[in-house]
Amino acid sequence: MKTLKFKLYSHKRNNFLKRSINVAGVIYNHCIALHKRYYRMWGKHLNCAKLQAHIAKLRKRKEFWQSIGSQAVQDICQRIEKAYQLFFKHNKKGVRPPGFKKVKKYKSFTLKQAGYKFLGGSRVKIGNKVYQFWKSREIEGTVKTLTIKRTALGELFLLVVVDNCPESEAKFTTSNIAGFDFGLQTFLTCSDGTTIESPQFFKQSLSAVKNASRQHSLKLKGSVNRERARKNLVRKHEDIANRRSDWFWKLAHELTNKFDVLCFETLNLKGMQRLWGRKISDLAFSEFLQILEWIAKKKNKLVVFIDRWYPSSKTCSNCGHILESLDLSVREWRCQECQSINGRDENAAKNIQAVGASTVELGNVSRAVPAIAV
Repeated sequence: MKTLKFKLYSHKRNNFLKRSINVAGVIYNHCIALHKRYYRMWGKHLNCAKLQAHIAKLRKRKEFWQSIGSQAVQDICQRIEKAYQLFFKHNKKGVRPPGFKKVKKYKSFTLKQAGYKFLGGSRVKIGNKVYQFWKSREIEGTVKTLTIKRTALGELFLLVVVDNCPESEAKFTTSNIAGFDFGLQTFLTCSDGTTIESPQFFKQSLSAVKNASRQHSLKLKGSVNRERARKNLVRKHEDIANRRSDWFWKLAHELTNKFDVLCFETLNLKGMQRLWGRKISDLAFSEFLQILEWIAKKKNKLVVFIDRWYPSSKTCSNCGHILESLDLSVREWRCQECQSINGRDENAAKNIQAVGASTVELGNVSRAVPAIAV
């Protein structure tokens, strides 16, 4: 199962989809209010089936709500139900219950089996209207859902979830195995000694973002100039995200062309975020690993994750001696047993490669990026 993303051509009929997204936001807030009221009155959780039946009755009386299909309304109720289930299960870990959202900031609605139809070429029929989209690739497999998503700039995208896609098992063309260590100073350090520096796109554009944010805050609320300044600020952030994503895709293709097995250490990104804040967001380790895992699967390569508690930096890659402690500021250290000088990141990458290679030999391979603690 995979998700394909297509952009809708700009047209005045797209205003109907934008109004439908606003309607979805109104229904979402109404469902949240019903959940809160039901809990105050009865002290119980509102069942999803009861909520769907109640909303179906309301839709018959409110013509405004009928601009989106019944399946889209059912999906809203189901998403709220999943959010509450996560809250009940992980509330001690800081997970909050779903809350109200501003209608103008509401992003999407989802259609499942009905309400849409893909026509010939690059056309799709949603409701009674036909829209054109930029068909950058063929839609292979069985279409499961169609999501219409609105960005902060007001652009519309189609997110098509397809199943039964042709997939192949992993077949190694060579025996190249590499370990990689993430770092704050160097984005990636490979076990073969090469290093990859991150461009840090947000840091490059920080002054432009600050200036755009300042201009936005100076404009009068509700004015046309403030909306224009808001869109300018959004464009700055989108440009950063697009450049970073483009660099990630190119780097992932380069690494998967060079190696068949790529070994990484799982990361506690939330802890790193608390320590180093904006720099971790700029490096975007998690986004890169998701892209790398996708490309590796497509090219029949493997991405292996080892336990984050393995002392990769404190273990000598030559003799296996483990230090009792190693301060983060120490970038090189001498082994007490074999007297070899180990660079912190390169030594960790070699250890990650060794552990990852043994995992592959045992057949205990992890391909799931969610192994990262985020």
